[in-house]
Amino acid sequence: MCWNIVVSDLLGGETMGEIRKVIIDGEEFEVEIEVDGEQYSATIEGRTFEFTIPESKDAAPRKRGSGGGRKRSGTVSASMPGKVVTVEVSVGDFVEEGQTILILEAMKMQNEVAAPISGTVSEVHCEDGINVEANIPLVVITPPVQDED
Repeated sequence: MCWNIVVSDLLGGETMGEIRKVIIDGEEFEVEIEVDGEQYSATIEGRTFEFTIPESKDAAPRKRGSGGGRKRSGTVSASMPGKVVTVEVSVGDFVEEGQTILILEAMKMQNEVAAPISGTVSEVHCEDGINVEANIPLVVITPPVQDED
């Protein structure tokens, strides 16, 4: 059996023991993915599959984040349902890319959520202690105005 599988964020080391949504042959599933070195395991509807991801000699290492010239969004959303532990920014604050802007507790782990871009916080849609759903905008960062030459 050969499946066409689309998995977001499988590589990059942040998927260890996490639940992810995957699309297999056009159908969406929740999958528990665990990483042990170069060995992966995915549990789908009670069945566990072990696999590796071969590295091609010609392929460059896979990088997370946006590609070279693509614009990145300043909208920060929860990647999974959780509870906002603390919001560390307010509207009007200037933040640097990579700066922690809030702490989100999901799956009994506290995760630091970083600013995807540098800029000014223009919107905050959450507060300490609230539960949030996945893919709901929590903070919006507006990048500084660039002079066009």
